[in-house]
Amino acid sequence: MTVAEHIETGPDTARPARPFPVVRILSWALTAVIVTLCVVPFLLVFVISFGRKIEGAAWVWDFTLENYQRFFVGTLWPDDVTFLYLQQLGFSFWYAVIASLLAVLTALPFTLLLTRLSRRTQAAWLVFILSSLSLSEVFIVMGWDILLSNNSGLPALFKSTGLTQWLKDTGWFQVLRDWGLANPRNVKFKTSQFATILTMSYLVWPYAVILLFPALSRLDRSQSEAARTMGAGGWCVARTVILPAIRLPLFGTTLLLFVFLLGTYVAVTVFAAPAQHSTAVAIYSNIRGANLNAPFGAAQAVILLISAGVCLALGHRINTWAEAR
Repeated sequence: MTVAEHIETGPDTARPARPFPVVRILSWALTAVIVTLCVVPFLLVFVISFGRKIEGAAWVWDFTLENYQRFFVGTLWPDDVTFLYLQQLGFSFWYAVIASLLAVLTALPFTLLLTRLSRRTQAAWLVFILSSLSLSEVFIVMGWDILLSNNSGLPALFKSTGLTQWLKDTGWFQVLRDWGLANPRNVKFKTSQFATILTMSYLVWPYAVILLFPALSRLDRSQSEAARTMGAGGWCVARTVILPAIRLPLFGTTLLLFVFLLGTYVAVTVFAAPAQHSTAVAIYSNIRGANLNAPFGAAQAVILLISAGVCLALGHRINTWAEAR
């Protein structure tokens, strides 16, 4: 055998060439992007939360638990204990829970009626709702700020139409004053928890409709019609047929909106009293606001994130327990 024949028939030339690992390289690139955009910023915030603020200057890298101690018991512990930042965390949960429940409870009947309309009407409504998502939080809050303004909003309309005087005559005005929604002369919505929660629920209401629409569209109408044929009322049909069928999407939507609302900043800043601000507002005040205490703001962000994760885990556990029953 000649040298040329050995080269043509050798084992190296007969082996098929390996394809270029495009899929593997793309998966590595995607993993690197996710790690860079999601994990690295969180790790930076977590590490900065152990830093130390220098009075009259910036902050330095360190490993101290003073920021976490300040969040839970205050800086003067053990001589004195303050729960100011736990109170802000409580307001974060209060606003998020009530606003998410309000959004889901109002979106549920609307979405149920929407699924019973014609396809063309459904498409028009969904396009309108999706287009509302293009509005930023700042724009929406500005609109509600004008609507609830004492001089040019609903309070002025109440006074000009005589509704305020009617409320005074019927005794409801004193009830509104007890709720903090009126002053001695007229009704007022700013600043109040009512305006804060109402605006926050409006922010996530389109998301509630979009998330509930697929589940409600797949409902078997024959079951509701059978229940009505057997004499069940509207509430009985909703309680025994509709709600059990959409229990999982309903719970998941509420939980998702709750986590989303934990970080609401603009609505709380505009409509809530300073003593009732949430943790998100305090984080911005420490990192970019007047305090300029990035380590303490990072510690607050870590605690808020862990709290949201605990809520998600509890929600998953409750849902698993409910399905197992």
